[in-house]
Amino acid sequence: MKTLPRLLSFVAAVLLAGSIAVHADDHAASRSAAAPQKLTFVLVHGATAGGYEWKKTGRHLEEAGHTVYRVTLTALGERSHLSAENVNLTTHINDVVNTILFEDLHDVVLTGHSYGGMVITGVMDRIPERIRHVFYFDAVVPDDGKSMFDMFGNAEQPDRVVKNGRWIPPWLNENPTTYPHNVGHPIGTLTEPVSYKDPAALALNVTYVPFVQDPATADENSGMLPGWKRAKARGWTIRPYRGSHVAMLETPAGLAELILAAVDDRNTTVD
Repeated sequence: MKTLPRLLSFVAAVLLAGSIAVHADDHAASRSAAAPQKLTFVLVHGATAGGYEWKKTGRHLEEAGHTVYRVTLTALGERSHLSAENVNLTTHINDVVNTILFEDLHDVVLTGHSYGGMVITGVMDRIPERIRHVFYFDAVVPDDGKSMFDMFGNAEQPDRVVKNGRWIPPWLNENPTTYPHNVGHPIGTLTEPVSYKDPAALALNVTYVPFVQDPATADENSGMLPGWKRAKARGWTIRPYRGSHVAMLETPAGLAELILAAVDDRNTTVD
């Protein structure tokens, strides 16, 4: 008769252990489901600038546990010592594409500011399979086969200043004394048309973020760059953000918050 109590004790111990294991698995699954996603960002700057303009926003993203690559395009920023004579849009697209390929990045959140919209459009067309989501920050939204100058109707400007292959905009200080600072922009990048026709690129989810004075009253006629209407026509998500054309330098934490809140935006169907 002593065997029965021992058997019952054994069965009870097995059931208890199973219950503990089940609860442990449930707890682990719950923690896994609640864990925030870790993302990989590739941030692209605008004309005459460098990767430094994304430094503060990038730091906030890194502090949230994400991985950030701030690409500086050829002949700009800390790479301004390189010649601009033979640099074109393809060069800058290659700067970003090769960062993604050689770092073996996948599910990339790709962002572009201002002229950077030209660059990321070309990147989308080249390697759409590596990209998870795209952000255009007050950026050019080009059509296929158009250049930067084509998009703004200023392909021919007799008073344009070009030195050593660099466009020198009127507002640029050619003799800065502090760092970081803007530099002349490779003129070839502004005259070469971009390709944007790969069906996989056209299907990528995109968020267009115009920088405006008042997001509550902003509409498609707001913002410095006329990309809003094209973004709307493509079914992209539009999220106006308060700030000047360099809002990432003014409120980097707020912009990082917007990025993380919008990274799962989905395009809408356009009739």
